[in-house]
Amino acid sequence: MDEISFDDFLKVDVRVGTVLRAEAFPEARKPAIKLWIDFGDGVGEKKTSAQITAHYAPEDLVGRQVMAVVNFPPRQIGKFMSEVLVLGLPDADGEIVLIGPDYPVPPGGRLH
Repeated sequence: MDEISFDDFLKVDVRVGTVLRAEAFPEARKPAIKLWIDFGDGVGEKKTSAQITAHYAPEDLVGRQVMAVVNFPPRQIGKFMSEVLVLGLPDADGEIVLIGPDYPVPPGGRLH
């Protein structure tokens, strides 16, 4: 495992956002869902795609709070521009489980 400094860690801007809209992404090489996420004042609404179809359906994600890295450069995924990286952990089968707060928090809160 590579070590990083605390200053390196502080460069990664991880914030909480609320999913405003979600829809299937059938054009993706691997099954995925497109997400539009509100990160509140300062960051605003950002979009991304995530390979989370094993545990989530688009209609179940609206209103859910998720954690994401918001300061990566945008990345083209097919015809869709991904602006943030939603965070998750693999379950026993390697399928992603999203990370989010246990209790509602204001959108845009930064991970401490």
